[in-house]
Amino acid sequence: MPYRLLADTLVVLHLGFIVFALGGALAVARWPRLAWLHVPAMVWAVLVELNSWICPLTPWEQALRATGGQTRYEGGFVEHYVLPVLYPAGLTPHIQWVLALVVIVVNAALYARMIRRSRARPGRRKRVAPTTTK
Repeated sequence: MPYRLLADTLVVLHLGFIVFALGGALAVARWPRLAWLHVPAMVWAVLVELNSWICPLTPWEQALRATGGQTRYEGGFVEHYVLPVLYPAGLTPHIQWVLALVVIVVNAALYARMIRRSRARPGRRKRVAPTTTK
């Protein structure tokens, strides 16, 4: 039971990571310092898709399930959990390229919007170095 719970928790965290990599720029719009976490997450997600890598969380989840007496599944997290919901067919290299492109386009659009808004913000002042008087 504890291994299954750990595996299920890992699935939720994995899904959260995917959501963060895909749309984390929305959170960065509110908390700009979050970009230091989001940009590497986004790059990792794109690299995993473009290179057909298996995220390290997937074998970890599968090992927890096997230790807990459950059967392991073939393929990766996206093929097992996400694609059955989004696509009726299996994961192909073409679909992986499309998924990577979606991550790039969505985040580029969100970051471009943030940059445009920050430049167009009325009343935005440039920082002036403090002067010292003697």
